[in-house]
Amino acid sequence: MTTFVLVTGAWHGSWCWKRVREALRGAGHAVFTPTFTGIGERSHLLSKDVDLETHIADVMNLIRWEELTDVVLVGHSYGGLVVRSVADRMGERIAALVYLDAFVPENGESLHDRLPPEQREMQVDAAGEVGGWRVPPIPAAVFNVNGTDRAWVDAQCTMQPIACFRQKLRLERDGAPAGPIHYIYASGWEGTPFTQFYDMAKARGWSTREIACGHDIMLDEPEALTAALLEIAAGRSSGQAGG
Repeated sequence: MTTFVLVTGAWHGSWCWKRVREALRGAGHAVFTPTFTGIGERSHLLSKDVDLETHIADVMNLIRWEELTDVVLVGHSYGGLVVRSVADRMGERIAALVYLDAFVPENGESLHDRLPPEQREMQVDAAGEVGGWRVPPIPAAVFNVNGTDRAWVDAQCTMQPIACFRQKLRLERDGAPAGPIHYIYASGWEGTPFTQFYDMAKARGWSTREIACGHDIMLDEPEALTAALLEIAAGRSSGQAGG
């Protein structure tokens, strides 16, 4: 049995993992899908004080109090910053680290530092229309979410504090876990800012693969993603580690 911790991207809650979570549990594995403070079913905790470090603490505390070890840690999109920090601080508990169409900033960089300027300014402008400290969800169509799920995703996503995107990543070591690192790239949507991280992953010798779908891979291609995660879990004792 493998223990998976699946970490969402911005604006999403644990709901987005339903299909993959059920498939992995059906295969006999333990699966945790934490929702960040202030998002989804925890949106009643939304405040301007919530930032990247808050969300890092959400995942670290889950791992600590559930006494999890030998974890396959998966971070989608914005969640890449969170899992990079968790792996940096709790690397001995992480058997494999998976970036799922995710940001992988370096120490001292924020998400906004690695976002194309026009996309960053769109977020800042959108936040300015609702008080300046929170960012409304980006429509699912922008991420090329499949047509069947778009209205549902738009209804489920909630506001995200802009501090999460502006706070600098603080690595205490090199951001690497004890086990291998993988990058899964969604190649089926336009305007993706993640090609830079996919290319970096290949240059660093990480295990890489592509899935031809929109950004929300767990919704567009849950079977393919589940198969990829099971393959990673089966081979988690070998592979390329590194920051």
